[in-house]
Amino acid sequence: MVTVYVEALKIIAIVSLVIAIALVLIALPKILQYLRYKPVEVATVTPMTNGGAINETMVLLPYPKLKGNVSVEEALLMRRSIREYLPKPLTLQQLAQILWAAQGITELNYKFRTAPSAGATYPLELYVVIKTGGVEGLRAGIYKYDVETHTLMLIKEGDFSDELARAALDQDWVRNAPVNIVIVAEYERTTRYYGSRGYQYVHMEVGHVGENIYLQAVALNLGTVAVGAFYDDQVAEILNLPSNYRPLYIMPVGVIAGYEKLSPEELISFYERNREAKGFKKTP
Repeated sequence: MVTVYVEALKIIAIVSLVIAIALVLIALPKILQYLRYKPVEVATVTPMTNGGAINETMVLLPYPKLKGNVSVEEALLMRRSIREYLPKPLTLQQLAQILWAAQGITELNYKFRTAPSAGATYPLELYVVIKTGGVEGLRAGIYKYDVETHTLMLIKEGDFSDELARAALDQDWVRNAPVNIVIVAEYERTTRYYGSRGYQYVHMEVGHVGENIYLQAVALNLGTVAVGAFYDDQVAEILNLPSNYRPLYIMPVGVIAGYEKLSPEELISFYERNREAKGFKKTP
């Protein structure tokens, strides 16, 4: 009888251990999210206002606007890869809005962002290359976007648009754009939890962020194009990237003259012609 009792206790202990391990695995993403948090180093700055403020090392960006005049459906319809821009600067509000659309905070407990990330590991960082006169009131230089304070930190002062274009195989849209957003990855933030599969997750994530930039640009009557052809090491050197950061996308952003918008009637007519050509019954 005692032996049966002991064996039962062993079984209960094993089951309890399995349940405990399962609970830890379920809670692991949230635990890791808290462990990943690091206090942001903030330089001495001028008082923050809704209009934005600029000092020697930090730019306090205007707060993002959460309502616009262009619907998601219209933005999808008008999304294009734009490589020619008018010779006009962006406003600080426009730049702030695009950066928030790319990686802005959308939830406060776990600091979720505008683009999905595997396990909320958030391996991506945004660098902004601004040419002379590229953004109203902002000097030329390379800046890094800080997600939790919605600010830009100056990394290097000067116009590096020509150097960036040469590193990108002399693509003129990189050279001529007033602003280039460079999306870089620290793969280890994701691969340490997902192994080699994490590389795929990071590449998926940069696509999400790139599309957010596209759609927000449309809503602001701006244009952009995703550039993947460049020499990684040269871009990393220009940006002064840490050795474990790798650039994935360069996205020039500039003012465009306008769009040739496809009308709903034209779209429906296109679908109807193709349905008819394939022998489908006419839409009732």
